[in-house]
Amino acid sequence: ENEVVLIQTARRGGLDAFNALVLHYQDSVYSLAYRILGESAPAAAATQEAFIAAFRRLATYRGGNFKSWLLRIATNACYDELRRRKRRPIAAFDDLPGGESDDGPALPADLPTPEQAMQQSELNRAIEQCIAALQVEQRTILVLSDIEGLSYQEIADSAGVNLGTVKSRLSRARAGVRHCLQAVQELLPSEYRLKSNDEVD
Repeated sequence: ENEVVLIQTARRGGLDAFNALVLHYQDSVYSLAYRILGESAPAAAATQEAFIAAFRRLATYRGGNFKSWLLRIATNACYDELRRRKRRPIAAFDDLPGGESDDGPALPADLPTPEQAMQQSELNRAIEQCIAALQVEQRTILVLSDIEGLSYQEIADSAGVNLGTVKSRLSRARAGVRHCLQAVQELLPSEYRLKSNDEVD
């Protein structure tokens, strides 16, 4: 069904319509919550809280990008959880969704060697660890931009900050991840290492 129709039906109290919206957006909301909170159980709880809050606040939705409106509610739910904890989140990287298995499409014939697969896995783990090491505000902006693919304006709406703050936090977040990866790059094979400007071909 059309998203606008689902939202209108949900605003009139239609649970089936709202459940359809939940099914469509639950992966995005959980992914954001997991990366902010760093643990699967609190992320699942924050995801549930966000959808309950969204259902209660549907009357306040004024149109525009529904996903960014929803992610703003999710971000606030995560910040509430962090305030309750009063401590820095610690990511459990082994618990990342999909870390145990991959039921995706068949792989092409030119499979990576076991060594290449292990190196790629190490790189992915290093990137996740570098993202997790960011301040929560920077990490949130980075996830909304580079993982969820929202525009600067949508991120500003979702995070409840102005465009200048979005751009500065995103710039600092990307620089932080780059600096972090450079610090661990000696652990990575040469083809994955970041090149400084004077090394670029």
